Amino acid sequence: MAEEQEDRLTAKNLKWIKRRASHTPVWVSPDKAYAPATVNLASLRDKPQAMLARVVDLNGDFNKWKAGVRGHVGSYDGTLSFILKKYRDDPESTIHALRPGSRHPYDFYLKALIADIGARRLDSVTGLDLKRWHEAWSEGGVRLAASKMMRAVLDAAITFAIMSAKPGTAERRAVTELREALKAASRKLPNPKRRESIVTADQVVALRKAAHEDGRPSSALTYALVFETTLRLWDVIGQWWPIDAPLISDVVMAPHTSMKGAKKWFGVQWEDIGADLVLRYMPSKTSAKTGLSVTFPLARAPMVMEELAHWPEDARKGPIIVCEGTGMPYSSNYFGEFWRKDRAKAGIAANVWARDLRASGITEGRASGVSTDDAAKVAGHASTKTTAAVYDRANLEAAERFADARTKKRGNSNG
Repeated sequence: MAEEQEDRLTAKNLKWIKRRASHTPVWVSPDKAYAPATVNLASLRDKPQAMLARVVDLNGDFNKWKAGVRGHVGSYDGTLSFILKKYRDDPESTIHALRPGSRHPYDFYLKALIADIGARRLDSVTGLDLKRWHEAWSEGGVRLAASKMMRAVLDAAITFAIMSAKPGTAERRAVTELREALKAASRKLPNPKRRESIVTADQVVALRKAAHEDGRPSSALTYALVFETTLRLWDVIGQWWPIDAPLISDVVMAPHTSMKGAKKWFGVQWEDIGADLVLRYMPSKTSAKTGLSVTFPLARAPMVMEELAHWPEDARKGPIIVCEGTGMPYSSNYFGEFWRKDRAKAGIAANVWARDLRASGITEGRASGVSTDDAAKVAGHASTKTTAAVYDRANLEAAERFADARTKKRGNSNG
């Protein structure tokens, strides 16, 4: 027993806690107000130099905290939970740059990751662990998209931890080594296949008819706009953001029984359509990245023009798409219920999503002989062949060729 005690590492704040069969090394905070109160170092039992370095780091973090340096989020405890929460809570985290629509899935998967693997120590994770996690997250390969998202959020947290950790610290070393291990393993994991579902022009006509028969011209106009202009669905119906989100909106919804806080709306409005019937709009996705706007001549979009006939001039104010029952823009879930109803009535397969309308419009354009460059401009994708000085004109000309080619192809098909 005495010989065993002589082999134990001694260091400030390092305690050896007696267990049933052995003694466990534990760093213990000298101040009860400090978190973490204890850090289990059992994984370093046979690595005295690594254990000593870890204790020194922990003592250093504690001393900074004692001196009043408390601007960081918690104190590094060596676990995945720490870096996940740091990514979620640190005021300078890159997660705060995400738009609300993108932020929602990150919050959901962060919570799942913390519960599932948060207790694991960074220095104990290997690429084999990621393979096992993938198997569980994908439910044996059935839900590959869920696994990919879990891994994407984990990678974002690790990247921020590397960005924010000071050089030479235990945190920087651990997260850097972890990223390399997971990156190598990730290359071997299967990703979900690209979506191939396509909605034809005839099916869009059937969808619009189903919506009208149910007394929802707003849904019919949505289908026409997304398919013809290739705008993203969430830009056409808009998105509800938390009231404290950046940017200003004049469309606000007060709290009610199913919504705790007030929200504000962003999306395409009638004011985005000029007297020349040209739609000019900056999508939410590009506004935060490339700053590219979308320009489309609605007069050359037959389905949109047919739907606009249902909207008198004096009704063309504010959000273009509003729910007939509430007079307010749809929530994504509520719109989804109507989409599924119209999809079934139109005889469209259940695996087709409303957002497939955008890809279907682009596909129809490419099949009609539209150049990739024109299609990219219409879709709002970045292009190195145009400049900011002429971008609006280039977009309009591309959109005119894009719309004309599609209408011509439909005419030939009908003939």
